[in-house]
Amino acid sequence: MKDYHISRHNSFYSIGLSYQKADAETRGKFSLGKAAAEKLLMQAKAQGIDGLLATSTCNRTELYGFAQHPFQLIKLLCDNTTGSVEEFQEVAYVYKNNDAIGHLFKVGTGLDSQILGDFEIISQLKQSFNRSKKFGIANPFIERLCNSVIQASKRIKNETEISSGATSVAFASVRYILENVPNVSEKNILLFGTGKIGRNTCENLIKHTKNDHITLVNRTKEKAERIAGKFQLTVKDYGDLQTEIRNTDVLIVATSAQSPTVSKELIYTNKPLLILDLSIPKNVSDNVSELENVTVIHLDHLSQMTDKTLERRKEYVPHAEEIIAEVRHDFSQWLETRKFAPVIKALKKKLKTMKDEEMDYQSKKLADFNEQQADVISNRIIQKITKQFANHLKGDDVDSDMSLELIRSVFQLELDTP
Repeated sequence: MKDYHISRHNSFYSIGLSYQKADAETRGKFSLGKAAAEKLLMQAKAQGIDGLLATSTCNRTELYGFAQHPFQLIKLLCDNTTGSVEEFQEVAYVYKNNDAIGHLFKVGTGLDSQILGDFEIISQLKQSFNRSKKFGIANPFIERLCNSVIQASKRIKNETEISSGATSVAFASVRYILENVPNVSEKNILLFGTGKIGRNTCENLIKHTKNDHITLVNRTKEKAERIAGKFQLTVKDYGDLQTEIRNTDVLIVATSAQSPTVSKELIYTNKPLLILDLSIPKNVSDNVSELENVTVIHLDHLSQMTDKTLERRKEYVPHAEEIIAEVRHDFSQWLETRKFAPVIKALKKKLKTMKDEEMDYQSKKLADFNEQQADVISNRIIQKITKQFANHLKGDDVDSDMSLELIRSVFQLELDTP
């Protein structure tokens, strides 16, 4: 990436881990909450990194950024999570330059999602970019790349049916309940946590179970009340959680805590209890499984469920890949323009210097010299000349390196150091 004048560092990397090799427990160790992600970005900026994205979801944690060496990014991740470098290396992947760019396209368009076509990742990518921009660590390359991935994602949604049908972690949990809980419409269901996954799960519960015995509990009661008001559901105080668990048949845990929020000590029930943990890190303690009448299902199990909807989605992968290739081509063309931008800038500066010298000479030589009119005409000519050179350099059949060197030599250009 050195020749593209986009960063003081030579290479663009993607480092991370995902559901493909890392189990839920391991992913939990490397999970980045909002505060940790912000701290990581500030540390990166202090280290001289000038372009970085940090994304962390239930399925993956990844850093995309410029560095002298990928270990710089790996250390940043490990310093801000509970995972070690050794644990990371056992399950991690590292991509460089074009491979890193391709990986982000695949992730952002849902082709690398745990459930194919689950596009929740794109909103998380937008949040990651906005956070990087807020901390001044989103350079033009990062911005253009994110916008290109978002564009590809929109096209795939609109031009294919890869996201058709209700298949997501939220829906998979409801489908599990439908298939494993008899008379579900008569059961008491408790939803603990009303973040994005919690909200989506709630909507799917109401749509597919026809159950009006759904209770919401959230640490911030106001958030639960906003959702409850929309669907006319019951809301209980966080302090009532233990009592509500005792009365429920199905408990869905969708909190975003960094440590378990539901433990064995919290559960006192004499009837069968199904618990679905949709959180990363796990928010249901492992000791809950010791209870004889309690069944705990984690989202990794739910995500492995496949049906005809998912099989049908696979048919649209080739079309999705064609769309990605088209958008990546446009991105690559933009990247190539970055390669000769310093030369075009220096050429424009040189032509302006030549113009200023000639304007000064003519103003002294001609008594009726119209400096304002001459300035307008000269600037238009300079703009047309530089545009002509730029269009030439963009040509597919042009050796841009040779052309750039020729322009530099003919006009004796001095380039600004990046």
